Amino acid sequence: MAAQSQYAELARQLSAIGGLKRALARQLPVECPSGSAAVLALLQRHGEMRMSRLAELLAVDMSVTSRHVTHVVAQGWVERAPDPDDGRSRILRLTPEGTGMLGELHRRTTDLFAGRLHDWTDDEIGQLITMLARLRDSFGSPRARQPHDQS
Repeated sequence: MAAQSQYAELARQLSAIGGLKRALARQLPVECPSGSAAVLALLQRHGEMRMSRLAELLAVDMSVTSRHVTHVVAQGWVERAPDPDDGRSRILRLTPEGTGMLGELHRRTTDLFAGRLHDWTDDEIGQLITMLARLRDSFGSPRARQPHDQS
């Protein structure tokens, strides 16, 4: 088990990631803020879904999700279609324009990382990807949300 000082340093490093997130946000087109980009990415990754599922994946409440969806629909990147299982509900799905915007977002973020991490080896980047995925999974598992026995 890591020492408490290592956990404290990890917390400091993760807090500093805010600067990285702001740099990534500056790469987004003005018409596609980060919330919209997240909606598009989730629809691409998980396929069409109801708004309630999107809110769950975004980990925000329904009012925030609704604002994001209103924006992406207005841009023509997402369409609302009747849910075949429940006519009162709508299914969200990417449009070809949304797929095109995702391609632009991918290009911009890839270019940013390529420029900033040009002196990293492929192995180092692979290790970072693996460790970040493991960290995310640790926080996403039900086991990780329960207090650990301190004895």
